[in-house]
Amino acid sequence: MRVIYLCQHFPPETGAPQIRVYEVSKELLKRGHQIEVLTAFPHHPHGIIPEEYKGMCYKFEEYDGIPVHRSWIYPSPKGSFWKRLASYFSFTFSSFYSMWKAKPTDVIICNSPPLFLGITGYVAAKFKRAKFVFNIADIWPESAVELGILKNKTFIKLATWLEHFLYRKSWKIATATDGIKDYMIKHGKKEEDVFLLPNGVNTDFFVPMPKHEGLIKELGLEGKKVFTYAGALGYAQALDSILRTAALLKEEYPNVHFLFVGDGQEKDKLLKLKEELELSNVTFYGSVPVSRMPEIFSISDYSIVSLRNIELFKGARPSKIFPAISTGTPVLYCGDGESASILEEHNCGKIAPPENPEGIVNEIRKLVELSEEEYKQLSENGRKLAIAEYSWSSIVDDLLRNIEK
Repeated sequence: MRVIYLCQHFPPETGAPQIRVYEVSKELLKRGHQIEVLTAFPHHPHGIIPEEYKGMCYKFEEYDGIPVHRSWIYPSPKGSFWKRLASYFSFTFSSFYSMWKAKPTDVIICNSPPLFLGITGYVAAKFKRAKFVFNIADIWPESAVELGILKNKTFIKLATWLEHFLYRKSWKIATATDGIKDYMIKHGKKEEDVFLLPNGVNTDFFVPMPKHEGLIKELGLEGKKVFTYAGALGYAQALDSILRTAALLKEEYPNVHFLFVGDGQEKDKLLKLKEELELSNVTFYGSVPVSRMPEIFSISDYSIVSLRNIELFKGARPSKIFPAISTGTPVLYCGDGESASILEEHNCGKIAPPENPEGIVNEIRKLVELSEEEYKQLSENGRKLAIAEYSWSSIVDDLLRNIEK
């Protein structure tokens, strides 16, 4: 089968969309399918295009064996909403050139967000006589409105019109969560035309490991019970509530330590709050490459996954859950809804109320007091779940069942 994957983000950038496109592409290649990725020059999260791409409008390369067409983007990491919009549209239009350079294809899978990239996917599918699959990881503009990022009523109206137009015109819709799938069906898409393409994990790479003693020593975590947050330090993650949780626990449980691995727009605010709360039980380690994440999980007793307390996130499945459970690291999920149900059903994590430091403290007390046998059960359950339902092999099996029809 011939497939084009159209996406704004791709490695060497890190993040859920990048990993999903990379892993699905590798799995398709391994099975003998033709795959080409059309993406932007690397720029996320710092908004800086690397030297080897500067001054270019287009470049074809192979990334770990995957044919990749890269085109120009106006990078805007922390600018105003309108600057980010300019960034989205710059790639929406430059990607038409990559589409022209790409081979004939049977299917175009287009990632959203950004929603506007669907314009390229839809038009290109017409010209290439290909089937258009819209891959929705976030319901936009609704999510931007709920988070208070988007307020211009005229723009919201236009974006909503485009959203529903693209949903109608897509051959099929792939969704990251059951909640988004239900949303699509309620908005008129036939159930047989919507399927799940969730975040997953490379279960051969993210495996349980002995504790990395060198890293424990480097971070001064000897004898500590480590709760790790690994991912983007963004507004949606409500990490200020985790710092306030640390403040409540620092006297009661001096052996509990919070480790933050990652970078993002909220980092400076979080560092300032750490200083204000005088948190000696919190370490910010910065970003690390994906290749080092198994060793990060090896020193972590629990992985924290946190979201803000808004209705929108009840349908979320944060990608950071799956590498954690694949390494046998139980998850403390500070949120409601779909992800909480998965973790509870399979008994591989505990649930705390979102943005509620007192409630999070109560769950951490329970986790700290777990017996060795109880902890082992959580760990083993997570690993089994990752292999059975969230390995890329099983996810691509389902993808092919849906697009080969």
